[in-house]
Amino acid sequence: MSSEKQNLKAGESHGQCQEKAEEWMQSTKDTANAAMDKTADATQSAKNAAPENKEQAAGFLQQTGEQVKGMAQGAVDTVKCTLGVGDKK
Repeated sequence: MSSEKQNLKAGESHGQCQEKAEEWMQSTKDTANAAMDKTADATQSAKNAAPENKEQAAGFLQQTGEQVKGMAQGAVDTVKCTLGVGDKK
């Protein structure tokens, strides 16, 4: 009878372990699915924001280019004036 009780307890223990393992597996699957959903949402947000960011970057580069051009023209005018080569009015 002792052997039967041990087998019964072993079977119960095995069943409990199996149930716990199945719970953990389901929890892991749920977590993985949630992570995939968040990744998909982040990817979609990045795709939606890309054209807007591209336009902002283009505007920034154009503005910076105009500033550099203005500074270069100012430097040229200063050198011409210093050397006496500039247009005299």
